[in-house]
Amino acid sequence: MNKTELVEHIAANADISKAAATRALDSTLTAIRTTLKKGGTVSLVGFGSFAVTKRPARKGRNPRTGDEIKIKAAKVPKFRPGKALKDALN
Repeated sequence: MNKTELVEHIAANADISKAAATRALDSTLTAIRTTLKKGGTVSLVGFGSFAVTKRPARKGRNPRTGDEIKIKAAKVPKFRPGKALKDALN
């Protein structure tokens, strides 16, 4: 499912226009992105949690040349599914 299909699904299930569904989805994604940028977490009970973790700097190899390279430390988003989501899939 891509964003367009998700917007159509939201519009049909919530009985709202596609434009309103697009604004709602964009607003939700912006809120999640903003919270994660600030270092917070977003917990949606029954669905899961979004959080930021820190990945330390490390050494890697260039696959073409085999030369060793330094990979910088980074903050990466993580999603941990909730129990209800896991149960719905199994």
